[in-house]
Amino acid sequence: MDLMQLDKRLDSTEQVVEEIMRIHRSLPPRPGIDEVEAAKGIIDNVDKEDQSCFEAIARQRKSSEVSGELFMVLQDMKRGFVQFRSREQKREALKLLDLEATHAMFDDFIQRASNCIASPSSSNGSVPSRPPPAPKTATTPSSLYFSEKAPVRPKDMVSRDDSFMTNTKPSLYGDGFAAPRKPQFLDSTLTAGKFAGNDGEKLSLIKLASLIEVSAKKATQDINLQNKLTDQVEWLPDSIGKLSSLISLDMSENHIVVLPNTIGGLTSLTKLDLHSNRIGQLPESIGELLNLVYLNLGSNQLSSLPSAFSRLVKLEELDLSCNNLPILPESIGSLVSLKKLDVETNDIEEIPHSIGGCSSLKELRADYNKLKALPEAIGKITTLETLSVRYNNIRQLPTTMSSLASLKELDVSFNELESVPESLCFATTLVKLNVGNNFADMISLPRSIGNLEMLEELDISNNQIRVLPESFKMLTKLRVFRAQENPLQVPPRDIAEKGPQAVVQYMNDLVETRNAKSQMVKPKKSWVQMCFFSKSNKRKQNSMEIV
Repeated sequence: MDLMQLDKRLDSTEQVVEEIMRIHRSLPPRPGIDEVEAAKGIIDNVDKEDQSCFEAIARQRKSSEVSGELFMVLQDMKRGFVQFRSREQKREALKLLDLEATHAMFDDFIQRASNCIASPSSSNGSVPSRPPPAPKTATTPSSLYFSEKAPVRPKDMVSRDDSFMTNTKPSLYGDGFAAPRKPQFLDSTLTAGKFAGNDGEKLSLIKLASLIEVSAKKATQDINLQNKLTDQVEWLPDSIGKLSSLISLDMSENHIVVLPNTIGGLTSLTKLDLHSNRIGQLPESIGELLNLVYLNLGSNQLSSLPSAFSRLVKLEELDLSCNNLPILPESIGSLVSLKKLDVETNDIEEIPHSIGGCSSLKELRADYNKLKALPEAIGKITTLETLSVRYNNIRQLPTTMSSLASLKELDVSFNELESVPESLCFATTLVKLNVGNNFADMISLPRSIGNLEMLEELDISNNQIRVLPESFKMLTKLRVFRAQENPLQVPPRDIAEKGPQAVVQYMNDLVETRNAKSQMVKPKKSWVQMCFFSKSNKRKQNSMEIV
Protein backbone atom coordinates (compact mmCIF):
# COMPACT_ATOMS: atom_id res chain seq x y z
CA MET A 1 0.00 0.00 0.00
CA ASP A 2 1.20 3.50 -0.82
CA LEU A 3 1.83 5.22 2.52
CA MET A 4 1.19 8.61 0.90
CA GLN A 5 -2.50 7.62 0.56
CA LEU A 6 -3.08 6.86 4.23
CA ASP A 7 -4.11 10.47 4.98
CA LYS A 8 -6.00 10.93 1.72
CA ARG A 9 -9.11 13.12 2.09
CA LEU A 10 -12.33 11.24 1.44
CA ASP A 11 -15.38 13.49 1.10
CA SER A 12 -18.07 11.04 0.01
CA THR A 13 -19.40 7.58 0.79
CA GLU A 14 -18.42 6.42 -2.68
CA GLN A 15 -14.83 7.50 -2.12
CA VAL A 16 -14.73 5.66 1.20
CA VAL A 17 -16.13 2.50 -0.42
CA GLU A 18 -13.64 2.71 -3.25
CA GLU A 19 -10.78 3.09 -0.78
CA ILE A 20 -12.03 0.05 1.17
CA MET A 21 -12.07 -1.99 -2.01
CA ARG A 22 -8.65 -0.73 -3.07
CA ILE A 23 -7.11 -1.82 0.23
CA HIS A 24 -8.83 -5.19 -0.01
CA ARG A 25 -7.55 -5.73 -3.53
CA SER A 26 -4.01 -4.97 -2.42
CA LEU A 27 -3.85 -8.17 -0.38
CA PRO A 28 -2.02 -11.18 -1.90
CA PRO A 29 -4.32 -13.97 -3.15
CA ARG A 30 -5.99 -15.88 -0.37
CA PRO A 31 -4.58 -19.37 0.20
CA GLY A 32 -6.78 -22.33 -0.64
CA ILE A 33 -8.45 -24.46 1.97
CA ASP A 34 -5.98 -27.26 1.35
CA GLU A 35 -3.00 -24.96 1.76
CA VAL A 36 -4.33 -23.84 5.12
CA GLU A 37 -4.87 -27.42 6.26
CA ALA A 38 -1.42 -28.35 4.96
CA ALA A 39 0.18 -25.45 6.83
CA LYS A 40 -1.44 -26.52 10.08
CA GLY A 41 -0.31 -30.10 9.50
CA ILE A 42 3.28 -29.02 8.83
CA ILE A 43 3.42 -26.99 12.04
CA ASP A 44 2.11 -29.98 14.00
CA ASN A 45 4.68 -32.25 12.33
CA VAL A 46 7.55 -29.90 13.04
CA ASP A 47 6.51 -29.54 16.67
CA LYS A 48 6.38 -33.33 17.08
CA GLU A 49 9.75 -33.75 15.42
CA ASP A 50 11.25 -31.02 17.59
CA GLN A 51 9.96 -32.72 20.72
CA SER A 52 11.45 -36.02 19.57
CA CYS A 53 14.81 -34.35 18.88
CA PHE A 54 14.87 -32.60 22.25
CA GLU A 55 14.12 -35.89 24.00
CA ALA A 56 16.92 -37.61 22.08
CA ILE A 57 19.34 -34.83 23.04
CA ALA A 58 18.30 -35.12 26.68
CA ARG A 59 18.94 -38.87 26.67
CA GLN A 60 22.57 -38.44 25.61
CA ARG A 61 25.07 -39.07 28.38
CA LYS A 62 28.44 -37.44 28.88
CA SER A 63 31.59 -39.50 28.69
CA SER A 64 33.91 -39.39 31.68
CA GLU A 65 36.65 -38.02 29.41
CA VAL A 66 34.59 -34.96 28.41
CA SER A 67 34.19 -31.93 30.65
CA GLY A 68 30.70 -31.05 31.79
CA GLU A 69 30.86 -27.50 30.44
CA LEU A 70 32.00 -28.68 26.99
CA PHE A 71 29.22 -31.25 26.87
CA MET A 72 26.63 -28.62 27.83
CA VAL A 73 27.87 -26.39 24.99
CA LEU A 74 27.33 -29.26 22.56
CA GLN A 75 23.83 -29.94 23.94
CA ASP A 76 22.86 -26.27 23.71
CA MET A 77 24.16 -26.07 20.14
CA LYS A 78 22.11 -29.08 19.17
CA ARG A 79 18.97 -27.56 20.68
CA GLY A 80 19.71 -24.28 18.96
CA PHE A 81 20.12 -26.01 15.62
CA VAL A 82 16.82 -27.86 16.09
CA GLN A 83 15.07 -24.57 16.85
CA PHE A 84 16.66 -22.88 13.85
CA ARG A 85 15.64 -25.70 11.52
CA SER A 86 12.17 -25.64 13.05
CA ARG A 87 11.76 -21.93 12.31
CA GLU A 88 12.94 -22.45 8.74
CA GLN A 89 10.48 -25.29 8.20
CA LYS A 90 7.61 -23.34 9.78
CA ARG A 91 8.37 -20.01 8.14
CA GLU A 92 6.29 -20.50 5.01
CA ALA A 93 3.46 -22.23 6.84
CA LEU A 94 3.22 -19.44 9.45
CA LYS A 95 3.28 -16.82 6.70
CA LEU A 96 0.44 -18.58 4.92
CA LEU A 97 -1.64 -18.86 8.10
CA ASP A 98 -1.02 -15.19 8.82
CA LEU A 99 -2.24 -14.32 5.34
CA GLU A 100 -5.35 -16.44 5.88
CA ALA A 101 -6.00 -14.70 9.21
CA THR A 102 -5.67 -11.31 7.52
CA HIS A 103 -8.13 -12.29 4.83
CA ALA A 104 -10.57 -13.49 7.47
CA MET A 105 -10.23 -10.17 9.29
CA PHE A 106 -10.79 -8.23 6.05
CA ASP A 107 -13.86 -10.34 5.32
CA ASP A 108 -15.26 -9.11 8.59
CA PHE A 109 -14.43 -5.52 7.63
CA ILE A 110 -16.23 -5.95 4.31
CA GLN A 111 -19.27 -7.37 6.11
CA ARG A 112 -19.31 -4.41 8.47
CA ALA A 113 -19.08 -2.02 5.54
CA SER A 114 -21.95 -3.84 3.88
CA ASN A 115 -24.05 -3.44 7.00
CA CYS A 116 -23.26 0.25 7.16
CA ILE A 117 -24.36 0.91 3.60
CA ALA A 118 -27.43 -1.31 3.87
CA SER A 119 -28.91 0.69 6.79
CA PRO A 120 -29.01 4.47 7.11
CA SER A 121 -29.10 4.06 10.88
CA SER A 122 -25.49 2.99 10.71
CA SER A 123 -24.59 6.64 10.60
CA ASN A 124 -25.76 6.88 14.19
CA GLY A 125 -23.42 4.12 15.21
CA SER A 126 -25.87 1.20 15.28
CA VAL A 127 -25.17 -1.76 13.02
CA PRO A 128 -28.00 -4.19 12.26
CA SER A 129 -27.27 -7.86 12.72
CA ARG A 130 -28.71 -8.67 9.30
CA PRO A 131 -28.93 -6.15 6.46
CA PRO A 132 -32.47 -5.66 5.17
CA PRO A 133 -32.97 -6.24 1.46
CA ALA A 134 -33.02 -3.09 -0.63
CA PRO A 135 -35.69 -2.48 -3.26
CA LYS A 136 -34.86 -3.72 -6.72
CA THR A 137 -35.21 -0.20 -8.11
CA ALA A 138 -32.55 1.11 -5.79
CA THR A 139 -30.06 3.30 -7.55
CA THR A 140 -28.39 4.76 -4.51
CA PRO A 141 -24.98 6.17 -5.45
CA SER A 142 -23.47 4.44 -2.47
CA SER A 143 -24.26 1.01 -3.88
CA LEU A 144 -21.05 -0.89 -4.54
CA TYR A 145 -22.20 -3.17 -7.33
CA PHE A 146 -25.84 -2.98 -8.24
CA SER A 147 -26.28 0.26 -10.11
CA GLU A 148 -26.80 1.27 -13.68
CA LYS A 149 -23.05 0.96 -14.11
CA ALA A 150 -21.24 -2.32 -14.74
CA PRO A 151 -20.05 -4.18 -11.63
CA VAL A 152 -16.63 -3.20 -10.43
CA ARG A 153 -14.51 -6.40 -10.38
CA PRO A 154 -16.85 -8.45 -8.15
CA LYS A 155 -14.32 -11.27 -7.94
CA ASP A 156 -12.10 -9.06 -5.83
CA MET A 157 -14.83 -8.69 -3.25
CA VAL A 158 -13.86 -12.05 -1.85
CA SER A 159 -10.46 -13.60 -1.35
CA ARG A 160 -8.80 -15.03 -4.41
CA ASP A 161 -7.85 -18.68 -4.67
CA ASP A 162 -5.22 -20.65 -6.51
CA SER A 163 -5.68 -22.42 -9.83
CA PHE A 164 -7.05 -25.56 -8.18
CA MET A 165 -10.09 -23.83 -6.76
CA THR A 166 -13.27 -22.37 -8.23
CA ASN A 167 -15.88 -20.27 -6.49
CA THR A 168 -19.64 -20.46 -6.31
CA LYS A 169 -21.59 -17.63 -7.78
CA PRO A 170 -21.85 -14.88 -5.17
CA SER A 171 -25.19 -14.33 -3.51
CA LEU A 172 -25.81 -10.60 -3.37
CA TYR A 173 -27.60 -8.49 -0.85
CA GLY A 174 -29.89 -5.84 -2.23
CA ASP A 175 -27.29 -3.19 -1.50
CA GLY A 176 -24.84 -4.86 -3.81
CA PHE A 177 -22.34 -6.38 -1.35
CA ALA A 178 -21.30 -9.95 -2.05
CA ALA A 179 -21.85 -12.50 0.68
CA PRO A 180 -18.86 -14.65 1.68
CA ARG A 181 -18.24 -17.41 -0.84
CA LYS A 182 -17.17 -20.98 -0.19
CA PRO A 183 -14.55 -22.33 -2.59
CA GLN A 184 -15.15 -25.61 -4.38
CA PHE A 185 -12.67 -27.99 -6.01
CA LEU A 186 -12.26 -28.36 -9.71
CA ASP A 187 -12.16 -31.96 -10.84
CA SER A 188 -8.92 -31.64 -12.77
CA THR A 189 -5.70 -33.58 -12.94
CA LEU A 190 -3.20 -32.49 -10.35
CA THR A 191 0.40 -32.03 -11.36
CA ALA A 192 3.45 -30.78 -9.54
CA GLY A 193 3.85 -28.16 -12.26
CA LYS A 194 0.62 -26.43 -11.28
CA PHE A 195 1.76 -26.11 -7.68
CA ALA A 196 5.29 -25.12 -8.60
CA GLY A 197 4.41 -22.70 -11.39
CA ASN A 198 5.16 -22.65 -15.06
CA ASP A 199 8.73 -21.48 -14.55
CA GLY A 200 9.78 -24.89 -13.24
CA GLU A 201 10.09 -23.72 -9.64
CA LYS A 202 10.33 -26.70 -7.29
CA LEU A 203 7.81 -27.48 -4.57
CA SER A 204 8.39 -26.22 -1.06
CA LEU A 205 7.22 -28.16 1.97
CA ILE A 206 3.99 -26.18 2.18
CA LYS A 207 3.25 -26.73 -1.51
CA LEU A 208 3.97 -30.44 -1.11
CA ALA A 209 1.60 -30.64 1.84
CA SER A 210 -1.05 -28.76 -0.16
CA LEU A 211 -0.69 -31.15 -3.05
CA ILE A 212 -1.14 -34.07 -0.67
CA GLU A 213 -4.32 -32.54 0.77
CA VAL A 214 -5.82 -31.92 -2.66
CA SER A 215 -4.78 -35.36 -3.91
CA ALA A 216 -6.33 -37.05 -0.89
CA LYS A 217 -9.68 -35.35 -1.53
CA LYS A 218 -9.57 -36.14 -5.24
CA ALA A 219 -8.57 -39.78 -4.58
CA THR A 220 -5.60 -39.30 -6.92
CA GLN A 221 -3.98 -42.54 -8.09
CA ASP A 222 -0.68 -41.34 -9.58
CA ILE A 223 1.77 -38.72 -8.25
CA ASN A 224 5.14 -38.07 -9.90
CA LEU A 225 7.43 -35.69 -8.00
CA GLN A 226 10.74 -36.86 -9.44
CA ASN A 227 13.27 -34.06 -8.81
CA LYS A 228 10.39 -31.69 -8.04
CA LEU A 229 11.09 -30.83 -4.38
CA THR A 230 13.35 -28.08 -3.09
CA ASP A 231 16.56 -29.06 -1.32
CA GLN A 232 15.03 -27.98 2.00
CA VAL A 233 12.35 -30.68 1.85
CA GLU A 234 14.03 -33.47 3.83
CA TRP A 235 10.95 -35.23 5.16
CA LEU A 236 7.43 -35.95 4.03
CA PRO A 237 4.40 -34.61 5.92
CA ASP A 238 2.44 -37.07 8.04
CA SER A 239 -0.55 -36.29 5.84
CA ILE A 240 1.01 -38.56 3.18
CA GLY A 241 -0.91 -41.33 4.94
CA LYS A 242 -4.18 -39.87 3.67
CA LEU A 243 -3.42 -41.01 0.13
CA SER A 244 -5.15 -44.35 0.56
CA SER A 245 -6.21 -44.41 -3.12
CA LEU A 246 -2.71 -43.80 -4.47
CA ILE A 247 -1.39 -46.56 -6.76
CA SER A 248 1.91 -45.07 -7.97
CA LEU A 249 4.21 -42.65 -6.12
CA ASP A 250 7.53 -41.34 -7.49
CA MET A 251 9.58 -39.23 -5.06
CA SER A 252 12.96 -40.06 -6.61
CA GLU A 253 15.93 -37.70 -7.07
CA ASN A 254 15.13 -35.41 -4.16
CA HIS A 255 16.72 -34.85 -0.73
CA ILE A 256 14.37 -36.87 1.48
CA VAL A 257 16.09 -38.10 4.65
CA VAL A 258 13.29 -39.86 6.50
CA LEU A 259 9.88 -41.38 5.78
CA PRO A 260 7.00 -40.89 8.23
CA ASN A 261 5.33 -43.84 9.92
CA THR A 262 2.13 -42.86 8.16
CA ILE A 263 3.60 -44.15 4.89
CA GLY A 264 1.88 -47.39 5.82
CA GLY A 265 -1.45 -45.72 5.07
CA LEU A 266 -0.85 -46.02 1.32
CA THR A 267 -2.63 -49.33 1.29
CA SER A 268 -3.42 -49.29 -2.44
CA LEU A 269 0.15 -48.52 -3.50
CA THR A 270 1.68 -50.90 -6.05
CA LYS A 271 4.67 -48.81 -7.17
CA LEU A 272 6.98 -46.76 -4.93
CA ASP A 273 10.11 -45.10 -6.34
CA LEU A 274 12.43 -43.41 -3.81
CA HIS A 275 15.78 -43.83 -5.54
CA SER A 276 18.45 -41.12 -5.29
CA ASN A 277 17.45 -39.63 -1.94
CA ARG A 278 19.24 -39.69 1.44
CA ILE A 279 17.06 -42.12 3.35
CA GLY A 280 19.00 -43.80 6.16
CA GLN A 281 16.30 -45.96 7.72
CA LEU A 282 12.89 -47.32 6.80
CA PRO A 283 9.97 -47.31 9.22
CA GLU A 284 8.43 -50.63 10.23
CA SER A 285 5.18 -49.41 8.71
CA ILE A 286 6.69 -50.06 5.27
CA GLY A 287 5.51 -53.62 5.85
CA GLU A 288 1.90 -52.44 5.68
CA LEU A 289 2.19 -51.77 1.93
CA LEU A 290 0.85 -55.22 1.23
CA ASN A 291 -0.03 -54.49 -2.42
CA LEU A 292 3.42 -53.21 -3.33
CA VAL A 293 4.78 -54.79 -6.53
CA TYR A 294 7.66 -52.44 -7.39
CA LEU A 295 9.99 -50.82 -4.85
CA ASN A 296 13.08 -48.81 -5.76
CA LEU A 297 15.30 -47.72 -2.85
CA GLY A 298 18.51 -47.47 -4.84
CA SER A 299 21.11 -44.76 -4.19
CA ASN A 300 20.16 -43.95 -0.61
CA GLN A 301 22.00 -44.42 2.72
CA LEU A 302 20.31 -47.54 4.06
CA SER A 303 22.35 -49.63 6.48
CA SER A 304 19.61 -52.11 7.40
CA LEU A 305 16.14 -53.27 6.45
CA PRO A 306 13.21 -53.56 8.87
CA SER A 307 11.95 -57.01 9.80
CA ALA A 308 8.52 -56.04 8.45
CA PHE A 309 10.01 -56.33 4.96
CA SER A 310 9.02 -59.99 5.03
CA ARG A 311 5.35 -58.97 4.72
CA LEU A 312 5.77 -57.60 1.20
CA VAL A 313 4.82 -60.93 -0.33
CA LYS A 314 3.49 -59.39 -3.56
CA LEU A 315 6.76 -57.59 -4.31
CA GLU A 316 8.16 -58.50 -7.73
CA GLU A 317 10.97 -55.95 -8.22
CA LEU A 318 13.25 -54.71 -5.46
CA ASP A 319 16.18 -52.35 -6.03
CA LEU A 320 18.52 -51.84 -3.06
CA SER A 321 21.60 -50.91 -5.07
CA CYS A 322 24.06 -48.21 -4.00
CA ASN A 323 23.38 -48.24 -0.27
CA ASN A 324 25.41 -49.19 2.83
CA LEU A 325 23.91 -52.61 3.53
CA PRO A 326 26.39 -55.01 5.23
CA ILE A 327 23.98 -57.95 5.11
CA LEU A 328 20.68 -59.04 3.66
CA PRO A 329 18.15 -60.11 6.31
CA GLU A 330 16.94 -63.69 6.49
CA SER A 331 13.46 -62.32 5.85
CA ILE A 332 14.43 -61.79 2.21
CA GLY A 333 13.46 -65.42 1.65
CA SER A 334 9.83 -64.59 2.44
CA LEU A 335 9.47 -62.61 -0.79
CA VAL A 336 8.03 -65.51 -2.74
CA SER A 337 6.82 -63.32 -5.63
CA LEU A 338 10.14 -61.54 -6.13
CA LYS A 339 11.38 -61.73 -9.72
CA LYS A 340 14.15 -59.15 -9.76
CA LEU A 341 16.56 -58.32 -6.92
CA ASP A 342 19.33 -55.75 -7.31
CA VAL A 343 21.72 -55.30 -4.35
CA GLU A 344 24.84 -54.21 -6.23
CA THR A 345 27.24 -51.65 -4.76
CA ASN A 346 26.77 -52.34 -1.06
CA ASP A 347 29.00 -53.93 1.62
CA ILE A 348 27.31 -57.33 1.64
CA GLU A 349 29.60 -60.18 2.71
CA GLU A 350 27.08 -63.00 2.55
CA ILE A 351 23.82 -63.80 0.82
CA PRO A 352 21.61 -65.62 3.34
CA HIS A 353 20.68 -69.26 2.86
CA SER A 354 17.03 -68.17 2.89
CA ILE A 355 17.48 -66.80 -0.64
CA GLY A 356 16.38 -70.25 -1.76
CA GLY A 357 12.87 -69.29 -0.66
CA CYS A 358 12.62 -66.70 -3.45
CA SER A 359 11.05 -69.30 -5.67
CA SER A 360 10.05 -66.85 -8.42
CA LEU A 361 13.38 -65.04 -8.74
CA LYS A 362 14.59 -64.57 -12.32
CA GLU A 363 17.33 -61.96 -11.93
CA LEU A 364 19.83 -61.49 -9.11
CA ARG A 365 22.48 -58.78 -9.29
CA ALA A 366 25.01 -58.49 -6.47
CA ASP A 367 27.98 -56.83 -8.19
CA TYR A 368 30.45 -54.66 -6.27
CA ASN A 369 30.06 -56.21 -2.83
CA LYS A 370 32.30 -58.27 -0.52
CA LEU A 371 30.93 -61.74 -1.19
CA LYS A 372 33.31 -64.62 -0.55
CA ALA A 373 30.94 -67.34 -1.71
CA LEU A 374 27.44 -68.04 -2.91
CA PRO A 375 25.14 -70.17 -0.74
CA GLU A 376 24.37 -73.74 -1.79
CA ALA A 377 20.70 -72.75 -1.59
CA ILE A 378 21.14 -70.78 -4.79
CA GLY A 379 20.54 -74.06 -6.60
CA LYS A 380 16.96 -74.16 -5.32
CA ILE A 381 16.00 -71.17 -7.44
CA THR A 382 15.16 -73.10 -10.57
CA THR A 383 13.56 -69.99 -12.11
CA LEU A 384 16.83 -67.99 -12.03
CA GLU A 385 17.81 -66.72 -15.47
CA THR A 386 20.42 -64.04 -14.73
CA LEU A 387 23.07 -64.15 -12.00
CA SER A 388 25.66 -61.38 -11.86
CA VAL A 389 28.23 -61.21 -9.04
CA ARG A 390 31.06 -59.20 -10.61
CA TYR A 391 33.70 -57.51 -8.48
CA ASN A 392 33.49 -59.66 -5.35
CA ASN A 393 35.87 -62.06 -3.56
CA ILE A 394 34.26 -65.35 -4.60
CA ARG A 395 36.74 -68.25 -4.72
CA GLN A 396 34.49 -71.07 -5.85
CA LEU A 397 30.99 -71.65 -7.13
CA PRO A 398 28.58 -74.02 -5.36
CA THR A 399 28.10 -77.47 -6.87
CA THR A 400 24.34 -76.89 -6.84
CA MET A 401 24.74 -74.62 -9.85
CA SER A 402 23.88 -77.69 -11.91
CA SER A 403 20.26 -77.38 -10.71
CA LEU A 404 19.76 -73.97 -12.29
CA ALA A 405 17.68 -75.32 -15.14
CA SER A 406 16.70 -71.84 -16.43
CA LEU A 407 20.03 -70.04 -16.12
CA LYS A 408 20.89 -68.05 -19.25
CA GLU A 409 23.45 -65.52 -18.08
CA LEU A 410 26.21 -65.92 -15.49
CA ASP A 411 28.83 -63.27 -14.76
CA VAL A 412 31.48 -64.04 -12.12
CA SER A 413 34.23 -61.87 -13.57
CA PHE A 414 36.64 -59.93 -11.37
CA ASN A 415 36.56 -62.43 -8.51
CA GLU A 416 39.08 -64.93 -7.13
CA LEU A 417 37.89 -68.10 -8.84
CA GLU A 418 40.44 -70.90 -8.91
CA SER A 419 38.36 -73.06 -11.22
CA VAL A 420 34.94 -73.53 -12.75
CA PRO A 421 33.16 -76.64 -11.42
CA GLU A 422 32.17 -79.40 -13.83
CA SER A 423 28.67 -79.24 -12.35
CA LEU A 424 28.12 -75.86 -14.00
CA CYS A 425 28.17 -77.59 -17.38
CA PHE A 426 24.86 -79.24 -16.51
CA ALA A 427 23.21 -75.80 -16.66
CA THR A 428 22.75 -76.37 -20.37
CA THR A 429 20.52 -73.31 -20.89
CA LEU A 430 23.46 -70.93 -20.46
CA VAL A 431 23.78 -68.36 -23.25
CA LYS A 432 26.32 -65.96 -21.71
CA LEU A 433 29.19 -66.96 -19.43
CA ASN A 434 31.82 -64.57 -18.11
CA VAL A 435 34.64 -65.95 -15.93
CA GLY A 436 37.22 -63.42 -17.07
CA ASN A 437 39.59 -61.34 -14.96
CA ASN A 438 39.85 -63.63 -11.99
CA PHE A 439 42.86 -63.28 -9.74
CA ALA A 440 43.57 -66.79 -8.54
CA ASP A 441 45.47 -68.14 -11.57
CA MET A 442 42.60 -70.06 -13.16
CA ILE A 443 44.43 -72.48 -15.46
CA SER A 444 41.65 -74.48 -17.09
CA LEU A 445 38.01 -74.72 -18.08
CA PRO A 446 35.82 -77.70 -17.18
CA ARG A 447 36.34 -80.66 -19.56
CA SER A 448 32.61 -80.93 -20.23
CA ILE A 449 32.13 -77.29 -21.26
CA GLY A 450 30.93 -78.62 -24.60
CA ASN A 451 27.66 -79.56 -22.87
CA LEU A 452 26.76 -75.85 -22.98
CA GLU A 453 25.63 -76.13 -26.59
CA MET A 454 23.41 -73.01 -26.27
CA LEU A 455 26.38 -70.81 -25.33
CA GLU A 456 26.72 -67.69 -27.50
CA GLU A 457 29.11 -65.54 -25.48
CA LEU A 458 32.14 -66.71 -23.48
CA ASP A 459 34.69 -64.49 -21.73
CA ILE A 460 37.79 -66.13 -20.21
CA SER A 461 40.08 -63.12 -20.62
CA ASN A 462 42.96 -62.30 -18.28
CA ASN A 463 43.43 -65.75 -16.74
CA GLN A 464 46.18 -68.41 -17.02
CA ILE A 465 44.48 -70.84 -19.38
CA ARG A 466 46.86 -72.60 -21.83
CA VAL A 467 44.73 -75.35 -23.34
CA LEU A 468 41.04 -75.42 -24.19
CA PRO A 469 39.23 -78.73 -23.52
CA GLU A 470 38.45 -80.94 -26.53
CA SER A 471 34.69 -80.59 -25.94
CA PHE A 472 35.03 -76.93 -26.95
CA LYS A 473 34.36 -78.12 -30.50
CA MET A 474 30.68 -78.61 -29.59
CA LEU A 475 30.07 -74.87 -28.96
CA THR A 476 28.78 -74.34 -32.47
CA LYS A 477 26.56 -71.36 -31.51
CA LEU A 478 29.41 -69.36 -30.02
CA ARG A 479 29.58 -65.90 -31.61
CA VAL A 480 31.59 -63.94 -29.00
CA PHE A 481 34.80 -65.35 -27.51
CA ARG A 482 37.17 -63.22 -25.46
CA ALA A 483 40.43 -64.89 -24.50
CA GLN A 484 42.97 -62.07 -24.51
CA GLU A 485 45.66 -62.00 -21.83
CA ASN A 486 45.82 -65.80 -21.59
CA PRO A 487 48.95 -67.85 -22.47
CA LEU A 488 46.95 -69.92 -24.98
CA GLN A 489 48.81 -72.72 -26.76
CA VAL A 490 45.83 -74.80 -27.91
CA PRO A 491 44.52 -73.23 -30.02
CA PRO A 492 47.37 -70.96 -31.04
CA ARG A 493 46.92 -67.24 -30.49
CA ASP A 494 46.59 -66.48 -34.19
CA ILE A 495 43.61 -68.86 -34.41
CA ALA A 496 41.95 -67.31 -31.35
CA GLU A 497 42.24 -63.89 -32.96
CA LYS A 498 40.22 -65.05 -35.98
CA GLY A 499 37.04 -65.36 -33.97
CA PRO A 500 34.98 -67.92 -32.04
CA GLN A 501 33.99 -70.12 -34.96
CA ALA A 502 37.60 -70.37 -36.08
CA VAL A 503 38.47 -71.66 -32.59
CA VAL A 504 35.56 -74.14 -32.64
CA GLN A 505 36.63 -75.40 -36.08
CA TYR A 506 40.26 -75.69 -34.99
CA MET A 507 39.32 -77.74 -31.93
CA ASN A 508 37.05 -79.92 -34.07
CA ASP A 509 39.83 -80.54 -36.63
CA LEU A 510 42.33 -81.21 -33.87
CA VAL A 511 40.12 -83.84 -32.25
CA GLU A 512 39.34 -85.53 -35.58
CA THR A 513 43.03 -85.65 -36.48
CA ARG A 514 43.92 -87.25 -33.17
CA ASN A 515 41.16 -89.82 -33.53
CA ALA A 516 42.26 -90.68 -37.05
CA LYS A 517 45.85 -91.16 -35.97
CA SER A 518 44.84 -93.33 -33.05
CA GLN A 519 42.94 -95.66 -35.39
CA MET A 520 45.68 -95.87 -38.05
CA VAL A 521 48.62 -96.39 -35.73
CA LYS A 522 48.39 -99.77 -33.93
CA PRO A 523 51.34 -100.73 -31.73
CA LYS A 524 53.48 -103.75 -33.03
CA LYS A 525 54.70 -106.48 -30.68
CA SER A 526 58.42 -106.51 -30.16
CA TRP A 527 60.62 -109.72 -30.61
CA VAL A 528 60.98 -110.02 -26.83
CA GLN A 529 57.20 -109.81 -26.38
CA MET A 530 56.66 -112.49 -29.05
CA CYS A 531 59.18 -114.86 -27.39
CA PHE A 532 57.55 -114.29 -24.02
CA PHE A 533 54.14 -115.01 -25.53
CA SER A 534 55.38 -118.25 -27.12
CA LYS A 535 57.02 -119.47 -23.90
CA SER A 536 53.94 -118.73 -21.85
CA ASN A 537 51.80 -120.76 -24.29
CA LYS A 538 54.14 -123.78 -24.00
CA ARG A 539 53.94 -123.60 -20.20
CA LYS A 540 50.15 -123.62 -20.37
CA GLN A 541 50.22 -126.69 -22.65
CA ASN A 542 52.63 -128.58 -20.36
CA SER A 543 50.57 -127.81 -17.32
CA MET A 544 47.50 -129.15 -19.07
CA GLU A 545 49.28 -132.37 -20.02
CA ILE A 546 50.43 -132.93 -16.45
CA VAL A 547 46.94 -132.47 -15.20
